[in-house]
Amino acid sequence: MTGEPIPSAHLDELTAAMADLTDALETEPAEAEILDAVCAEAVRAIPGADMASITAIRDGEPATAAFTDERAVEIDRAQYAAGAGPCLQAAETGEVVRVPLVTAGQEWPEFTTHARGLGVGSYLAAPLRVDERLSGALNLFGYGDHGFAETDSRLLQLYTTVVSFGLRTTRRYRQARQRTTDLETAMRSRAVIEQAKGILMAVHRISADDAMKRLVVESQRTNVKLRDVATRFVEDLSSTASP
Repeated sequence: MTGEPIPSAHLDELTAAMADLTDALETEPAEAEILDAVCAEAVRAIPGADMASITAIRDGEPATAAFTDERAVEIDRAQYAAGAGPCLQAAETGEVVRVPLVTAGQEWPEFTTHARGLGVGSYLAAPLRVDERLSGALNLFGYGDHGFAETDSRLLQLYTTVVSFGLRTTRRYRQARQRTTDLETAMRSRAVIEQAKGILMAVHRISADDAMKRLVVESQRTNVKLRDVATRFVEDLSSTASP
């Protein structure tokens, strides 16, 4: 990145905000809570930011996934309805969009009208690309007409880079843990099904295929999962066999 050096005080605030966000991620909150924290820490970290929101693009349709103020949602919706605006441009182009509203009226009249009506005079949006399930933009709103500074754009780029990495890592960890849980469940299910098959084979002197067919037929007749049918069968037999 080029341009004037970012003041150390701003970097310190950004570092503190990202540290707090990292701590929040470690508590494994729901995704909505994570995105709310991303917005809150962005307002803290970027000078001149009074509100924030996250635009998420899913199946080509934009929606506000998190926000710090309802007014931010109203401004976002004006852009979605018009199909144009700085948040959509940032999400589409992958570039930071920095807008003082005094110069935005001709290009984005709907956005400008709503923003001014709600007291917003400056806007800054940066692309937020996590994975195939979450991409869009992080949007900042300022009440003043400062239009944000170039250093603010660079701070937001740093912030969104760290946020994207953190969210991506968190999602991959959760996916890996879910796969492990699913595998453990599948192994337990297979074990109890094999146990039920073995009992049926021994009691009725039938083949493994026939034993499996009996379990499947019972599952279909009772509309109960095969694993649960096998579990119930083994438990009932164990309780009957107990003294």
